[in-house]
Amino acid sequence: MFLRHLHFLKLVFLHSITAFGGPQAHLAMMMKTFVKQTPYVTEQELMEYNAFCQLLPGASSTQTLTLIGFKRGGVLLAVMTLLVWILPACSIMGALSFLVNFLDTDDGTLKIFKFIVPMAAGFLIYACVSAFRYSVNNKITFIIAVVTGLITFLFFGRPFIVPLLIVLGGFVTNLSKKRIPQVEIKPGKIRWWNFWLFGIIFILAGIFSEMARKDDWQYRKPVNLFENTYRMGSIVFGGGNVLMPIMYEQYSVRPDEIKKNNPKAIHIAKNEMLTGIGMVRATPGPVFSIASYTGGLALKDMGSGWQVCGVIIGMIAIFMPSALLVLFFFPIWNMLKKYSAIYRSLEGINAAVMGIMIGSTFYILKDISLFSFGYINFANLLVVAGTAGVLIFTRLPAPILVLACVALGYFL
Repeated sequence: MFLRHLHFLKLVFLHSITAFGGPQAHLAMMMKTFVKQTPYVTEQELMEYNAFCQLLPGASSTQTLTLIGFKRGGVLLAVMTLLVWILPACSIMGALSFLVNFLDTDDGTLKIFKFIVPMAAGFLIYACVSAFRYSVNNKITFIIAVVTGLITFLFFGRPFIVPLLIVLGGFVTNLSKKRIPQVEIKPGKIRWWNFWLFGIIFILAGIFSEMARKDDWQYRKPVNLFENTYRMGSIVFGGGNVLMPIMYEQYSVRPDEIKKNNPKAIHIAKNEMLTGIGMVRATPGPVFSIASYTGGLALKDMGSGWQVCGVIIGMIAIFMPSALLVLFFFPIWNMLKKYSAIYRSLEGINAAVMGIMIGSTFYILKDISLFSFGYINFANLLVVAGTAGVLIFTRLPAPILVLACVALGYFL
């Protein structure tokens, strides 16, 4: 099986080391790599997977890529896809937890990434152009796309905005029942094992974490770390931009008060936490990989061996809920699509996703200096337009384009 899917896993690895820009840009890069370059999924399937994953808590780009692996080779390939995708970013962020005290973020080293944001905007423009004809094909879908785009731009990064817009988009197109009448559907069988596993781990982690705190276990920190991280991965909507403020509050703000009465509570210095939040944006792969960084810092006072364990605990605990939930709910979603109410909703859901992509594109563009007379401003405009043009009109692989933008940042 591994040999049969080796080319697919190779593409996943290349994607993992070149996917900058957060989940919106990741989707655009997936479209280039897994739809245009090698058609492992269709544009409609990718948009549907992304819309479905936006309705779940956790890392949406990670869940979308996991579903592509699931479609290709079932649960085993889905797990392999997940590991190949998260390991590079988690390894980088875990290593940074050892090096954070030696980093100087003002020494100019990170300037090689100065064109990554304009590049991500170019990728988003490409994704919008490629998927527009499949997502917007009549008046109502056009209206949904415009409205969701405007709301996304105004409230970008707010929790529950994206899933709420997707649900509302599906509701609007489901109001008309004339085009697709309901037919009788035979109920399918639901496999509950991974949902039960998700719930059992969630409950046991909470119980043992509270026991470790009350009874002051010698190794309470690893137990508390797993519970905190697993809980965040289970309830966070909105991606890494929502996760990072929650982590900052959990590990850096609250402990200032808690440590007065409980010196063994997990505490990460504010400057170290803010350094990680900045560095993860310059790291390819999922933004949720910051959990490896916080896991390492949480246990660093227990020695280097435990710090490595903290990196691993953070990686497993943050991504496990996402994987269990998406692999449980996706078969149910496939069954529900057979009902006309859900099928009618897909039209509005796809239009809402298109609007979210358009709104995200304009939100990123507003923070890029494009139209003044500065040297870098002209370079930003060139990178945005050049990235979009190369993606739309050529078959150049996405990793090569990313490396070119990094090289441009080095020389300019």
